[in-house]
Amino acid sequence: MAVIVPFESPSNATIDELVGLVAADMERVNATILSRTGSEVTMIPEVANHLISSGGKRLRPMLTLAMANLTGYSGDGHIKLAAAVEFMHTATLLHDDVVDESELRRGKLSARMLWGNEASVLVGDFLLGQAFRMMVEVGSLRALDILSSAAATIAEGEVMQLAAAKNTATTEDEYLAVIRGKTAELFAAACEVGPVIANRPKAEQTACRSVGMNLGIAFQLVDDVLDYGGKAAKLGKNIGDDFREGKITLPVVLAFRRGNDSERAFWVKALERGEIAEGDLDHAIGLMAKHRALEDTINRAQHYGAMAVDALALFPASPMKTALEQVVAFCLARSH
Repeated sequence: MAVIVPFESPSNATIDELVGLVAADMERVNATILSRTGSEVTMIPEVANHLISSGGKRLRPMLTLAMANLTGYSGDGHIKLAAAVEFMHTATLLHDDVVDESELRRGKLSARMLWGNEASVLVGDFLLGQAFRMMVEVGSLRALDILSSAAATIAEGEVMQLAAAKNTATTEDEYLAVIRGKTAELFAAACEVGPVIANRPKAEQTACRSVGMNLGIAFQLVDDVLDYGGKAAKLGKNIGDDFREGKITLPVVLAFRRGNDSERAFWVKALERGEIAEGDLDHAIGLMAKHRALEDTINRAQHYGAMAVDALALFPASPMKTALEQVVAFCLARSH
């Protein structure tokens, strides 16, 4: 039987190295983003810039730039593809907040709270349209195929999550399928298009995709843990938002499976029926501690992080490869 050795992440890990290496390209991406959110319909740039300028790490477009660099790409198509990836991400956030009825996004009022649900959905659609225009301009049919397939997969993941919402019978496999589609697919596509436009061998394209897919799963699993044990200022949302919204995440799946009948009845009452009383969040966190649900979710995240690092092993040593390994460590270290 294979033994999985968890990838240990130093708690001082940062993405600073990656930020430094892609800084010049990222300036061009940001300029592209600004120019492409322009519209004579004033609400479009207002809503788009509210979210785009709200302090996200821009990790996904940075990964596109990083993989293009790692695989020796020398053109400038990666700039438009990175901007397209950020637009796809921003569009999904706008749509997500409407579906989840979220009030906060990155510590600020969500766009739907300021402009309404209709504007949020329509501006998200505008950004998706702009993303596809940029993909077409790059002229790589394969890159267009990867990102457009990702857009469809993300939407499928969202619908799967909707079907699983408030359903305490959700299994770990079902939940992982949701986050593969909803979160990890965009990481995977963002990483894969770099070697594709660099015309690198299939093995390198597959390796880059694997880095993104496994990093994306690890990233989401850590997010799930932070909702029950993070700091609100760090998260840009309130602790327990997932609990209050009835979201089924991996810590819930594990705590529910491992619980006794009365504990399961608590989860059904709180998440399926939305009957949440004072102190229920603390009780939920207590049940997770009792059944090692948060700890084991972190262990799962470390397993996927290790696979992301192993996928990078195909590439020779370089500052960019080291920076990407640091990104994996950073994503896992957020849980400390």
